Amino acid sequence: MSIATAAVLTASLAMAPAVAPSMGAQSTSVTVRAHFTASPTGEAVTHDPALVPEGSRVTVVEKRYGSGKDARTVVGLRLAGLLPDRTYGAHVHTKPCGPKPADSGPHYQNVPDPVQPSTDPAYANPRNEVWLDLKTDADGDGSSVARVNWHVRYGQARSVVVHEHKTHTEPGQAGTAGARLACVNVPLA
Repeated sequence: MSIATAAVLTASLAMAPAVAPSMGAQSTSVTVRAHFTASPTGEAVTHDPALVPEGSRVTVVEKRYGSGKDARTVVGLRLAGLLPDRTYGAHVHTKPCGPKPADSGPHYQNVPDPVQPSTDPAYANPRNEVWLDLKTDADGDGSSVARVNWHVRYGQARSVVVHEHKTHTEPGQAGTAGARLACVNVPLA
């Protein structure tokens, strides 16, 4: 990962309290660092080694601030060793990673869409879900940060999934980002 990419992720997470200064000192955080492997029992699994190579690295950081109406969550994703100059989609999912790409369940939604799979932009959007789309640099490294005005419900968000392409926003396709390429277990909240 380039120094500039690491600096952007670190600075974005460090600035998070300034985004919502009324939240006070309450905060919690979770950090997961792993290497993608083809083993479905690992912490991070690649389902498509051609696009997310074995041995590539992932870091996910979740920081929670405030409570009630002042609740804020910041999630940072850093990937290293993927294909260079490529856009990937990424989202928080409800279930842990498993041997099959679909094992990670649907996207986590703050307000769940009563119709699943959710492709309605009223529910499948970056204000109601955690979207972490990114573009890798010439070295195959990339990072993104998502900020939402809520906290993940305990035990209902268990992984971050890397997808084939950027997330769609149009009706009937909102929230979709192609095949599930890789998954990392993250005990959010």
